[in-house]
Amino acid sequence: MQGFKAKFRVAALVIIAIWIGLTALYDLVKPISNGCIMTYMYPQYIPVSSPANVSASKYGLYLYHEGWKTIDFSQHLKKLSGIPVLFIPGNGGSYKQVRSLAAESDRAYQGGPLERTFYQQASLTVKEGGVDVDATGFHLPNQYSSMLDWFAVDLEGEHSAMDGQILEEHTEYVVYAIHRILDHYKDSRDARVKEGAAVSGSLPKSVVLVGQSMGGFVARAAIVHPDLRKSAVETVLTLSSPHQSPPVALQPSLGHYYARVNEKWRKGYEVQTSRTGCYVSDPPLSRIVVVSISGGIHDYQVRTKLESLDGIVPPSHGFVISSTAMKNVWLSMEHQVILLCNQLVVQVSHTLLSLMDPETGQPFSDTQKRLSVFTKMLHSGIPQSFNWLRQSPLSRLPVQDGKQATGSLGHTLSSCPNNVRWTNDGLERDLYIQSTTVTILAMDGRRRWLDIEKLGSNGKGHFILVTNLAPCSGIRLHLWPEKGKSSSDLPVSKRVQEVTQKMLHIPSGPAPRQEKIVHMISDLGKFINPFACSQTEQAPPSAVFLLAPGDMRGFRFLTISVAPSPTVSGRPPPAASMAVGQFFKLCKLRCFPPVALAWDAISGLHIFPNIFSETVVVDSSPALWSYTQGSEKTSVLLLVDPHCSYKASVAVSVSAAAKRFLLVYCSEIAGFSVAVVFFALMRQAHAWELDLPIPSMLSAVESNLRLPLSFLFLAVVPLFIAAFLSFLTSQPFPPFVTFSLVSLVCYSFANGSIILLVLLSQLVFYVAAVVHVFIKMRWKLLEGNFCFVFLNWFLNLCSSFLSLRVVRAVKMNPSLVTALVAVTLVCFVHPALGLFLLLLSHALSCHSALSSHAQSKESFNSRNEGHDRSEQLTFRNGHGLNQQSLLDDSCSSSPDSARSFGDTQLEMFHHRHGLLILHFLAALMFVPSLVAWLQRIGTGYCFPWFDSSLCIGVILHGISDSEPEFNFFFSPFWGREVKLSSVYLLSGYYTYLSGLALAPYRAFYAMAAIGVISFAFRIIQKRNRVRKHSHRH
Repeated sequence: MQGFKAKFRVAALVIIAIWIGLTALYDLVKPISNGCIMTYMYPQYIPVSSPANVSASKYGLYLYHEGWKTIDFSQHLKKLSGIPVLFIPGNGGSYKQVRSLAAESDRAYQGGPLERTFYQQASLTVKEGGVDVDATGFHLPNQYSSMLDWFAVDLEGEHSAMDGQILEEHTEYVVYAIHRILDHYKDSRDARVKEGAAVSGSLPKSVVLVGQSMGGFVARAAIVHPDLRKSAVETVLTLSSPHQSPPVALQPSLGHYYARVNEKWRKGYEVQTSRTGCYVSDPPLSRIVVVSISGGIHDYQVRTKLESLDGIVPPSHGFVISSTAMKNVWLSMEHQVILLCNQLVVQVSHTLLSLMDPETGQPFSDTQKRLSVFTKMLHSGIPQSFNWLRQSPLSRLPVQDGKQATGSLGHTLSSCPNNVRWTNDGLERDLYIQSTTVTILAMDGRRRWLDIEKLGSNGKGHFILVTNLAPCSGIRLHLWPEKGKSSSDLPVSKRVQEVTQKMLHIPSGPAPRQEKIVHMISDLGKFINPFACSQTEQAPPSAVFLLAPGDMRGFRFLTISVAPSPTVSGRPPPAASMAVGQFFKLCKLRCFPPVALAWDAISGLHIFPNIFSETVVVDSSPALWSYTQGSEKTSVLLLVDPHCSYKASVAVSVSAAAKRFLLVYCSEIAGFSVAVVFFALMRQAHAWELDLPIPSMLSAVESNLRLPLSFLFLAVVPLFIAAFLSFLTSQPFPPFVTFSLVSLVCYSFANGSIILLVLLSQLVFYVAAVVHVFIKMRWKLLEGNFCFVFLNWFLNLCSSFLSLRVVRAVKMNPSLVTALVAVTLVCFVHPALGLFLLLLSHALSCHSALSSHAQSKESFNSRNEGHDRSEQLTFRNGHGLNQQSLLDDSCSSSPDSARSFGDTQLEMFHHRHGLLILHFLAALMFVPSLVAWLQRIGTGYCFPWFDSSLCIGVILHGISDSEPEFNFFFSPFWGREVKLSSVYLLSGYYTYLSGLALAPYRAFYAMAAIGVISFAFRIIQKRNRVRKHSHRH
């Protein structure tokens, strides 16, 4: 590598890679305050034994019991009468993690449903099939009919996210646990009948599955397992579970198992037809409902995109929701905290209890009813898309008697219930608002009239109201038609539409103490709020009310009725009640704490209450191949009080951006790194084919970064190939410009990482070679010393051992021995160990070649010095050239021959160094699996044959292509030979596309394919040589 530009490119990429890594690490280790309340419990874990005819398993099944009193485990197991729920822990998790969910479920059953509010509830969209369910008058239960019996599987804390075989074994045990639970209820019932005890209710027919992290995927894998009984599972709830792919898809069997399970789920929702297209049966998974809850932006272990159900579960059977959008939660939390956060645990507990049919005591059999329960209990009334501001979900409102104002169907709004105390007679005189802004400063018992036609002109068609008054009991809103201008024969009072329950609940949180200057910092801007008042407390807003032009069509007036303070019974009135419609500037008044609503294309809605000191972060990663147009956009709505002034400025958190970059694109960068090595090997093979010196890995990587041809050909062309493949398969494609820019940044970061790895490995080899040559040269000088006699004797003894026939056979065929031992380790121990042995072989070859190069260079320099001294002596004696000098020039120790031998050894080092870097990355991809294997050592662990087969191909690649002269594959192919450089180029492209698809493990397919083809061709080549030799004889 020569030239200032080349060195500058390399230095810049290395500095950028190190800076991004260190910055991301700094942000990653910073503590996070999530605002969660801890859950407290009194746990007891009751083991559930296996039947006598079932062999014992290393895993276990436990039943949770809440309470500090000692109980009889056998009697408790015999009296179970609730609904079974099975908890599946995640990667390295414990069955004891069920305690928070189980404890809060017990409290929720004892205490009854949550207090009813009159905010607008979320409902299923038309796409989700929710219209028919809502039309039946389906409502959440007023009391819980059955309790939950929480079971948990003990998976020994194994790392299921690191190994595909462990994941499959967990799935098989979960299937067994489901059957064991259902059989236990039947056996317990039969035992009570035999004892003459009274029994009531029906036996549970299905088990509700709740999985955290990898446990959620295990739950889905168990459902499509061929041994699972029909209808044994109908409801699945996952918490921070990766569904699309593993968090880091490095092991081939792990990625392959994920793809196989997800493909079964896709086909499971398809109608079964015959070959002629006739209907056979409903989809096998038509009764399965899956809900995925993500931890939001603070969950750095599993990104929200991986928790999505898109393309796996149709919207009619499941959805994903972020914890920041969950009703009564509104918080983002870390991966493990999601099981401990009391706000989320309480809401999940009430949700699962609400799934029970009051008539049967069992979960609702209707799929849409179960999905409707999840929607109403988890979603807030705020829509999951920002389009609600452009087109209201209630585009047309029906009137109370069922005749619509515009003659079009819509969601029916119910009036406030009669049991909520309210009387219009208690209202004071009406107020008629003449401005576009209405402000309510106290519960004054007045009704405010707004003329829609007058105030909603000049493009001001939307009306927004933010308030901390409770709907129905504190504030009510109505739409009034104009008298004499309606086609209905009903009087005006009968055509009034109450829209109070269209108010959307937003988190209020505790009232913050407002000081004179309060700073609100977010990724969207920096707000400075100067209050003219002294320190006060103001109740935060708890609801937002929106009317779109379509909602108000056919009506003339909007009224806002506020209850007087005495009518609020049971609770003291707030310190200063307030409601604000639209905005204007008015100082010296108490202000609402601001609220931010954010929407992104990944997890939908995020709600950030009381953002006086809050960082607003949303998940947006548009460079992923699976994203669609608009995925790079994030819409944010700030609800601020018009009575205060705000100054906004934009700031970017560099550390947070670096952390999100590595977390979101780590799989993509891993695939790109292997592609960079393939491209460098292509450059080396191409140089050998042109009979040029083999460049070093550093020079090869740098030459691939040169603009414009090399960089465009290797980095940009795959992006167009990806776009073309998406076009052929009719798949959506992300915004090309943003997708390309971020992908090129990832590719550059991968280049910087590989360059850093090459520099470090070269430094180690050069230091080792210099030390080796130094010791060898000094050893020759000290050979005659008496102190080294014993050491020489020992070395002679070792030489006699090395002269044995077996040892000589091994020395004559080191590659064969390495291949046999490595394949044995791959097949019978662990693939990583076989790859490590291959790396050791590469390292020894690199050290030998570099040491020979350094020694020849040292010898050449020594001879050069001696040759200069002899020339000086000759000139001094006036003899000139003699015959001896001519003989010296022709001998093998001439400077030219020494330089030729050293260059050959250096080229050999460059070639083996490239293979070492490639196979080092392959070995690194199996390190997580090796860690999981070490945890299970001694348990008879059988490694997947799929991984072993691929690693054998990698080993064959390292052995067959160990020498640079093996640089082509097939004989004539269309009249031409396929060179190794072309194969490396295609492998680099394939690995690049695999990185874009977040499947870096597919790089093993390319390495194994090259290894198998190389090995086959070497055998054919050797046979041809033997035949030619026999013909000569």
